[in-house]
Amino acid sequence: MFIALNSAVFTGTFAVASEIEGVRLYRSPDRTRVVLDLDSTVKHKMFTLDNPSRVVVDITNVKLKTAFDTLNYSGSPIAKIRTGVRGKRGLRVVFDLKNVVNPKTFTLQANERYGDRLVIDLYDLKQRVSKSVEGIIEQDNRKIIVAIDAGHGGEDPGALGPGKIREKVVVLQIAKRLEKLFDKDPDFIGMLVRKGDYYLAHRKRTAIAHANRADFFISIHADAFSSPQAYGASVYALSNKGATSEAARYLASAENRADLIGGAVSLSLDDKDDALAEVLLDLSMTATLSSSLAAGEHILRNIDGLARLHKKNVEQAGFLVLKSPDIPSILIEAGFISNPREAKLLTSERYQQRMSEAIYRGLVNYYLDNPPPGTALANQRSLRTKTYVVVKGDTLSHIAERHNTTTNRLAKYNKLNSKSIHVGQRLTIPPQ
Repeated sequence: MFIALNSAVFTGTFAVASEIEGVRLYRSPDRTRVVLDLDSTVKHKMFTLDNPSRVVVDITNVKLKTAFDTLNYSGSPIAKIRTGVRGKRGLRVVFDLKNVVNPKTFTLQANERYGDRLVIDLYDLKQRVSKSVEGIIEQDNRKIIVAIDAGHGGEDPGALGPGKIREKVVVLQIAKRLEKLFDKDPDFIGMLVRKGDYYLAHRKRTAIAHANRADFFISIHADAFSSPQAYGASVYALSNKGATSEAARYLASAENRADLIGGAVSLSLDDKDDALAEVLLDLSMTATLSSSLAAGEHILRNIDGLARLHKKNVEQAGFLVLKSPDIPSILIEAGFISNPREAKLLTSERYQQRMSEAIYRGLVNYYLDNPPPGTALANQRSLRTKTYVVVKGDTLSHIAERHNTTTNRLAKYNKLNSKSIHVGQRLTIPPQ
């Protein structure tokens, strides 16, 4: 009995130490994130030292089972990471810095993808500037700015497909192709929200779009389901319920009320009373949602035929990344990465290019119908061709009439031998 009692006391006093099993480093435009992968939760504290600048993290009751010397510090404020035993069962991690940072630390509990984690974020004191659009908004004949957001990134791989295909990689590849298409168009600018393998919070993504005065926001993802049979591409806009809840949150924040409403429209709410601000925001969000749905239909029509569609219409959901009250926004699921056939397509350079071209065509078509005032496109849309995708019930004569041209000119421009057309066929509408 005496031995058993002492054994219990011994076990309770000296708990089994946690282990640091791995370390990862991610660089994003405004911070460097270091993630320590653990086999159980830990307690820690963080403090800074000056001359030279250092960030120190003390972790209690832990063992180091990995090495820091394999990390790539290039582009980060870290010069070196040192570790040392602290006391009998603790570890001190010292970040020697090249630049002063604003550090933050927090722990994350285990989930279906990762174990417990300790995260150290080193925020830059100077915000890095991405592709500059300064001066474009103010001048006449400006270009339309399209913010292109590749979902997930960094420590968040997104959905996983056969052969360890990761959503974060595939969608960034599509996003980069789409950016190039808009950049080659004299009437548009493509702007990548996420340029590399790092994670951005959802509201940070929309904040980047706002900072660059984006006219439109596209978030690209690849779907997944428990069954590998699920297939098809989808296009989403924000739900009405999601828009209502976001409007309430937006009006409650003094910082939000001072923001500009509209990608290129200078209208703030901070000098308006509550009733007027609510009306203005409601009008803005109604117009934004309407534009999102209309653009989504154009894009969905162009994707149809390239990819099998999961749903034939633009769906609506409360995705946080779509909750910008003043920028029309859509989320595109380019296919099911959990479906072996579609996973293979999503990793194909040819398919990625064709998917980006379909998205590009769809949004350009939308803006040809709805050119923002003061843009180069508004001034010269009559000189541009447009792609039209034939839908059920269309005839060549009806399409020609709808686009202010003649049946013969439309047929000749598309080198048609007859006036018969089929659903899904792409026709080029001649300049007017």
